[in-house]
Amino acid sequence: MKTQRNAELGLLAFAMVLVAAYGATVEAGRIGEITPTFWVPAALLSVLFLGLHFVVRYTAPYADPVLIPAVALINGLGVGFLRRLDIGDALSEKQPIPGIFSGIGGRQLAWTLIALILAAVLLLVVRDHKVVSRYAYTLGLTGIVLVMIPAVLPRSLSEVNGAKLWIRIGSFSIQPGEFAKIALVSFFAYYLVRKREVLSLASRRVLGIDFPRGRDLGPVVTVWLLSLLVLVFEKDLGTALLYFGLFIVTLYVATERSSWLIIGLLLFFGGVYVAYLLGASVGGPFANFYDRAQVWLNPFDSENYERVGGSYQLVQGLLSLGTGGLFGSGPGGGSPRFVPEVQNDFIFAGMGEEIGLFGLSALLVLYLLIVERGLRSALAVRDSFGKLVAGGLSFTLGLQIFVILGGITGLIPLTGQTTPFLSSGGSSLMANWLLIAMLLRISNAARGPAASGGGTDRAGGGGKKAPAQLHGAMTEVIKP
Repeated sequence: MKTQRNAELGLLAFAMVLVAAYGATVEAGRIGEITPTFWVPAALLSVLFLGLHFVVRYTAPYADPVLIPAVALINGLGVGFLRRLDIGDALSEKQPIPGIFSGIGGRQLAWTLIALILAAVLLLVVRDHKVVSRYAYTLGLTGIVLVMIPAVLPRSLSEVNGAKLWIRIGSFSIQPGEFAKIALVSFFAYYLVRKREVLSLASRRVLGIDFPRGRDLGPVVTVWLLSLLVLVFEKDLGTALLYFGLFIVTLYVATERSSWLIIGLLLFFGGVYVAYLLGASVGGPFANFYDRAQVWLNPFDSENYERVGGSYQLVQGLLSLGTGGLFGSGPGGGSPRFVPEVQNDFIFAGMGEEIGLFGLSALLVLYLLIVERGLRSALAVRDSFGKLVAGGLSFTLGLQIFVILGGITGLIPLTGQTTPFLSSGGSSLMANWLLIAMLLRISNAARGPAASGGGTDRAGGGGKKAPAQLHGAMTEVIKP
């Protein structure tokens, strides 16, 4: 059986050539010449990704060969754009061109090193993804604690740009909710594997759709209430949508009941609407969400545009995307610093000004490819726990991209989510590389022989054999 590691190596080399070419065009567009060191960031990234490649070659030889090159390309372009911001800042302040390891671009290189080390450690320690199920309840509790910590901390230690998503101590800051994704996905998968028969039972049929029994709604209502608490006390719609959507989709994949999707949508949007009404009438903890909704509904209103925490950032992001047009102004040729926090929440808008709609579409295709390969691994793996974990992680990544891009383009209220692998910051980069490492581990089991960890549920030390409905549900999710 072929491992396709050489194909991965070839794709990775091609990705790094593209990153080096992007760095060269950034320098040509911004400073009018290509410096002799333009290739250094791409070379350093190549060494880092090559190290992870060899870890995968040793620990997960049958893993999907597309995941690492696709993510490496996005990660590398992110580093290149952040260095472009450093160069632009230096020129505007009439300072020398910063070194490779300085500024936010240099910090992103360091965070990439740490993230890849964590991904390699996960692959070395977790040789069989089913082992994770033994710690499901511990991971579930850990995930809930990580999500809720910022909500109980004082604003001075947790709030950034109106959203309480951080833990800030001096110059150090971390977003714990990013790491909760893998923990909660593992817990949800384990719980639903054990309870799928009960949750699949129907009490009545309405308009051709089988709805579950009322007494089986307890887990859904519990997660719904937790997501609303996140919405109200952490003041972030994106995080609430991310975790509730993750649970509902994992539940659908496990049971193949479309009624769960309908119930989930009604519960979430009903709760959001009630929170909006309470914000308008009562205020208090609901006031922030009401203000964000007003900014979303009326971004060009002069009152929303001028006040602190208003729509200035959103409007500047929309103008940046509009300025880019179809082809953009070229790497290094735009003015991304007109967009506040362009290195974090609005990096997609800043890049859109320079690479245009076509360039952004290519980036979205890369993200779609990563999600698709994750779902393919979920379809192919033989045990139901692996199916739910891979499917849940892939959906989480896709939903996070939708949430941030929906906020930037005005489709949904703006959130505090980061663009995976692109945005500046260590929390998102480390958490998402861990997510990719878990997908690599599961894809190794899916594509390799049974001895590589791809056995049925019974190989994991208990549980019933995965029903055919899991495969059917996954096929329905991935169906175009």
